[in-house]
Amino acid sequence: MQTDSKNSSNIMQLAWSNGIVIPGFNIPYLPMMEPVVKALVDTETFGLIMVARLEWVKFESGSIKAISEEYQKLKNENFTRLHLDHIPVIDEDNMQVDFVKDISEAIELGYNSVMVDGSRLSLEGNIVCTKEIVDLAHQANIPIEAELGAVMGHEEGPLPPYEELFASAKGFTSPDDAKRFVDETGVDWLSVAIGNIHGAISEARKEKKQEARLSIPHLDLINKTVNKPLVLHGGTGIRKEYLMESFKNGISKINIATAIRQPYERMIGKSLKAAQNAVYDEMLDIIQNQLEIAGTARRISDL
Repeated sequence: MQTDSKNSSNIMQLAWSNGIVIPGFNIPYLPMMEPVVKALVDTETFGLIMVARLEWVKFESGSIKAISEEYQKLKNENFTRLHLDHIPVIDEDNMQVDFVKDISEAIELGYNSVMVDGSRLSLEGNIVCTKEIVDLAHQANIPIEAELGAVMGHEEGPLPPYEELFASAKGFTSPDDAKRFVDETGVDWLSVAIGNIHGAISEARKEKKQEARLSIPHLDLINKTVNKPLVLHGGTGIRKEYLMESFKNGISKINIATAIRQPYERMIGKSLKAAQNAVYDEMLDIIQNQLEIAGTARRISDL
């Protein structure tokens, strides 16, 4: 298997061109990384190990460096790469973030891909901040992900009624804006809002994540307008039929966080081993049954 000879940009392009979906798994607690990597290796599935700023500010992943150090101990590059997830320009508490500093640190530490999130800015502001990070990341020859539209669920407080949001398409990514955004920034991967929502804050408060649907017709419009791999954030809790259709309409990366965080938090009071086993079991179900992606590392290595 020769996946280790390919960089993250090549792997995502191959996935996008060949209808393969790359899952990304968030690590809010460092001990979760071991069972996540083990499940990917055992099922011969390629995936990204990810950490977002939220997960060291409001959970216990430690820091950009702590995740990197743990990854270096556990990595198997036939099956994994390390991704810096959501680094917001404006965070969920409406505070300005030194996003250039955080992303620069990740690049220096050897992260394989990074994400800047300017989705709380105006379109013009998002373009400016994303272009700055695109230039920085591309100098290091690593791909960058950005977000356009409002994938809700990281904000404090209750979400508006979901059906109201979905029916109005409030916050959905505009296909026309997406084309302009990609053309003007040169971003490699685009996270889109098509009805999906995050679950991090609700889970931190022990609330059930809102179930979500996807507007496949809207996704189809974006996919036909933007010639780039598209990313689905908030992948937990979306019905399988929506996921399968999204994979046929441009989604090449799906982020999973809540689904593997919940079993860890439920079992950690019993023992660390029990919590890690619960994560591993959930990973197997996600890979083999929910997403049906077992064996993708073999497919990628053969391309």
